[in-house]
Amino acid sequence: MTDRHHLLVHGGTFAAVGDSGDISGVRNGTSPDGLFVRDARHLSRWQLTVDGAVPEALSPVADGDTARCVLVPRGGRQEPPAHTLFREQAVGDGSFVESLRVTSNRPVPTTVRLAITADADFTDQFELRSDHRTYTKTGATRTREVRDDGVEFGYQRHEWRSCTTVTADPAPDGVEETGTGARRLVWTLDLEPHGTAELVLRVMARPHGDKRARRVPSSPAAVNRHLLELEGEFVEGVAFPTGWPELAAACARGLADLASLQVPATGPDGEDLRVPAAGAPWFLTLLGRDALLTSLFALPYRPRLAAATLPALAATQATETGAASVAQPGKIVHEVRHGELAHFGQVPYGRYYGSVDATPLFLVLLGAYVEQTGDAALARRLESHARAAVGWMLDHGGLTSRGYLVYRADQGGLANQNWKDSPGSICGADGSRPSGPVTAAGAQGYAYDALRRTAWLSRTVWQDGTYAALLEQAAADLRDRFQRDFWMPDRSFPALALDGEGRQVDALASDAGHLLWSGLLDKEYGELVGRRLLEPDFFSGWGVRTLASGQPAYHPLSYHRGSVWPHDNALIALGLARYGLHDEAREVAHGLVDAATATGHRLPEVLAGYGRESHGEPVPYPHACVRESRSAAAPLALLTAVGGA
Repeated sequence: MTDRHHLLVHGGTFAAVGDSGDISGVRNGTSPDGLFVRDARHLSRWQLTVDGAVPEALSPVADGDTARCVLVPRGGRQEPPAHTLFREQAVGDGSFVESLRVTSNRPVPTTVRLAITADADFTDQFELRSDHRTYTKTGATRTREVRDDGVEFGYQRHEWRSCTTVTADPAPDGVEETGTGARRLVWTLDLEPHGTAELVLRVMARPHGDKRARRVPSSPAAVNRHLLELEGEFVEGVAFPTGWPELAAACARGLADLASLQVPATGPDGEDLRVPAAGAPWFLTLLGRDALLTSLFALPYRPRLAAATLPALAATQATETGAASVAQPGKIVHEVRHGELAHFGQVPYGRYYGSVDATPLFLVLLGAYVEQTGDAALARRLESHARAAVGWMLDHGGLTSRGYLVYRADQGGLANQNWKDSPGSICGADGSRPSGPVTAAGAQGYAYDALRRTAWLSRTVWQDGTYAALLEQAAADLRDRFQRDFWMPDRSFPALALDGEGRQVDALASDAGHLLWSGLLDKEYGELVGRRLLEPDFFSGWGVRTLASGQPAYHPLSYHRGSVWPHDNALIALGLARYGLHDEAREVAHGLVDAATATGHRLPEVLAGYGRESHGEPVPYPHACVRESRSAAAPLALLTAVGGA
């Protein structure tokens, strides 16, 4: 997000507004503004004018769950403002509410003409991405219907229907056409000397296919009370470290963010669930890998996230092969979308399975959940799903035929299907890209852990010792193969990947820390890797870089080739602690907590890779999600790794 945009998030709804609370619909930087629900923009304009002019921000919108600003008419020192406007906005579930209070600064009666210009273009989020793709929408129509208390915008394309209703209290004196498709709601307010008048505007989005009953909150204050209740519920009962207040604050901030990032999902029996969305603004939806890692980080503190994520992913598990969606039987979904383009098959992400690691992580979380909570009933309920996931790893995933989990670039979707999924993120030290099917190192660690944990479930819950022995042997064989094929003796470090010919992709990358988390490396190798990750070319002072500096492929502002990811570092810290490298784990944790402290205790999705010695504050990555579930949960993982040290 740019500085001009401020993000309000509530479940599957978010709004991005400017410093004065306006929505222009004009793309600025990496993200558009607007009100978004289920991947569609339900407000594309929301602009306030006073007496025909745009007011200026005396106190601009600040970060928070509610957007508040103070506005005045433009003028100079010789002409003090005739009135002051106090604007407050919030989002609810599929809704947006604003209170607008105008106070006269004059000792005589005065009249003020307020107007809100509103529009809803119903643009799909994928049309607003920076790839500048265009999509044909044959037969699409838009409507505007004036109501007594506002206006309703409608959209239809064949069976696809959605609408946005804007209402006001008091009702506008009129609704005017603008010549652009937008509508202008106008009020003429008569103010007593130093008098005040207040308007409340409510916006209800009704996305296609969403049958849930919705209600617009009565005011931004009501939304704020509800959010505080949700956040309090998430934070309540967690024992924060008293000796490390900065970590405690980061954990509290992360839990509060997780409360607002819960989106609706459905379980295998049609039950309603709430699961962690990946992040806002672009990924306010269920992403398998993200929800699984978030739930793993939060497991010791909020196991209900895992209890919802596991059945939600079981319900979307692939049962047949689909070329466009990269689906294969037993595979866990990578991304679920509800928008128009996904509905008509113009993007493959309605249910998209382009992930090599969501399936093993599903099994890791299931085993960890039962071990943490003792709730064997969920493992029994999901036994067939777990066995299907193992079947995918052994069959379509490549463990049996190739010895590893392998992926191929998807021409219609993702080129890379591990956690570093941007083009070029899997590379040699010189930046060269591998040819053919890719065997990413981190995914092999997840597979190893998945086999071991599922073997344990098979023995203790499913009472199937034969199946358990098969999985244990598969895990042992994978470990032996990996250390033979991936280890680079001249660098005392594992390769980032193998290419289609089995050649090592030799970049020094943070993925090695994931191998510590999963326990794939022998103790001697693990200790070498753990200590290497804390050397200056890797460790920036804020965290471990995705790619060690000094390599030609390194770039501090690359998404996956030199940046610092909080969730990546959380896995590394857990891995260091697993191998007994507690001093190193604390160093990673302190760097990350210091970065959070410098940014209001909230960790973004990703930071730039610049070193702390050259810049005393963490440098933001320009395209990062402002709120991201894995980053929100990362402080909890640090707490698990190092306690309050």
